[in-house]
Amino acid sequence: MELVFEIEGGDFTSAGNASSKIKKVLKQLNIDSKTIKRIVIAVYEAEVNIVAHAKKGILKASIGSHFIEVKLTDKGPGIEDVEKAMEAGFSTASKQVREMGFGAGMGLPNIKKNVDELDIVSEVGKGTLVKFKNYF
Repeated sequence: MELVFEIEGGDFTSAGNASSKIKKVLKQLNIDSKTIKRIVIAVYEAEVNIVAHAKKGILKASIGSHFIEVKLTDKGPGIEDVEKAMEAGFSTASKQVREMGFGAGMGLPNIKKNVDELDIVSEVGKGTLVKFKNYF
């Protein structure tokens, strides 16, 4: 099963729509609630990263019999130093985004903490691909 979502940059009212829909599907598949929670946290953090930093993005979730693989591609500024961006508290979010309560620098660390596999490929000025996988 594949689910695809378009994510608009700057649209904080829609952030979380994909993670909510994925959660609903995983519940219907009787996936363990702790596993669902980990997946939903990772998807939500990734969604918010696109909303906060990119112009737009696409989220594709492929659900197999024992795993979910999520790929997010965005057209954004890219990440200059992925290793630094993985540090808790490091953020390049704008003042405006931080004033809304986002951009605390926990997005990528929370994704890493809640997935079984994570890969990030980014090119400054072009965008970022975040791919992660959870097994159940």
